[in-house]
Amino acid sequence: MAKSSTSPATAAAVPASYEDALRELERLVAGMEGGQLPLDQMLDGYRRGAELLAFCRAKLEAVEAQVKVLEDGQLKPWISG
Repeated sequence: MAKSSTSPATAAAVPASYEDALRELERLVAGMEGGQLPLDQMLDGYRRGAELLAFCRAKLEAVEAQVKVLEDGQLKPWISG
């Protein structure tokens, strides 16, 4: 039986970095804004975009938390718990 072109493993891949996630998100947005994608691909792009957005927000929140623990001009390592 044939599977769809987007495997769950590919769609759920975690980006290596914030910058990689942002680049992928920008490519998705550009493709969607072009208006030339089939509806199924638009929906997949929207879902992936939501995943990437959540990843970027989490990274930014972690950085913000690290900045908040500055003491005497020294950035302390963030210990997530």
